[in-house]
Amino acid sequence: MIWQIVILAMVAAFLGMRLYSVLGRKAEHEEEAIANRLERAQQDTDAQQQAQQPQVTELPRNDRVLAGFTPAIEQGLREISTADRQFELLPFLEGAKGAYEVVLDAFWRGDKEELKQLCDDDVYRSFAAAIDEREGAGFKLDNRLIRIEDSKIHSATLDGKIARIAVRFVADIASVTYDAEGNMVAGSLDDAIESRDIWTFSRDIRSDDPNWLLDETDAA
Repeated sequence: MIWQIVILAMVAAFLGMRLYSVLGRKAEHEEEAIANRLERAQQDTDAQQQAQQPQVTELPRNDRVLAGFTPAIEQGLREISTADRQFELLPFLEGAKGAYEVVLDAFWRGDKEELKQLCDDDVYRSFAAAIDEREGAGFKLDNRLIRIEDSKIHSATLDGKIARIAVRFVADIASVTYDAEGNMVAGSLDDAIESRDIWTFSRDIRSDDPNWLLDETDAA
């Protein structure tokens, strides 16, 4: 009897191991299948949510910056930026403001060498003639740029390979003129006068030199 019990126990254990191995593999496969179905369902949900969200197309940087100008100015700026991929409007405006300050200061001091580097030939000759006339009369200037109130694009054109951009400046300037004896003959440092000017800057877009030259000056 004992040996029969042992044999039955061994058979029961064998059947139990077989049943566990079969059920275990089935359970594992079912868990994997459930996990895969859940993952695919989550992916489908994410895809649907993404499809339902409005697609926002960000404008290129130049398009965002150029928006808001008149059609003529916008067209001119687009032509320049298309022909010269390195052109950026905001750095240009900052450079134009800096040039406005530097050119005025050089003119007031009578520094022809500095003006020659910043202006084209025609504008330089006009500045140089005015300096010569002033010095010939014995006058000296003590002018100061108090602040630039406003600067905005007035016009923009691309003439062949020459880009021209005119900037309208509104600035407060204190101006004093002294004669040869040092006597004040005009102006006051206490009262700034509003100045409105349109300065046109030009650049050959084929040049490796990134600097723009003062091409023309007009009263606004």
